[in-house]
Amino acid sequence: MIQPQISEAEYEVMKVIWDNEPVSTNEIVDIVTKTHNWNMRTVHTLISRLDKKGAICHKKEGRIFVYSSLIKKDEYIKTESKSFIKKFYDGTANKMVMNFIKNDMLSEEDIEELRNILNKKG
Repeated sequence: MIQPQISEAEYEVMKVIWDNEPVSTNEIVDIVTKTHNWNMRTVHTLISRLDKKGAICHKKEGRIFVYSSLIKKDEYIKTESKSFIKKFYDGTANKMVMNFIKNDMLSEEDIEELRNILNKKG
């Protein structure tokens, strides 16, 4: 399945759906508006776009629409990460990590966590 293009705003709604699915429209709106300064209409528009793109599906339960994802969060993140690394770092993750280190974008805790991950792989 080809992964739909999801905007940053749509991604914020997707995170709510992934973390709470199946989830009603009202629940999505309640959660999103607590963390973003968006009105209800904006959230409804984002939900509608995600539905049209095939990222989510809905079913009607009485008078309520309930949404579930059609793409898995881990697969989406994996695909987007690969695309990001390819676009900005010639497809190599080590260039990305080196850039983060050179520009002080990693905390000591981040670096220690990377060490632990690499030690487990070896």
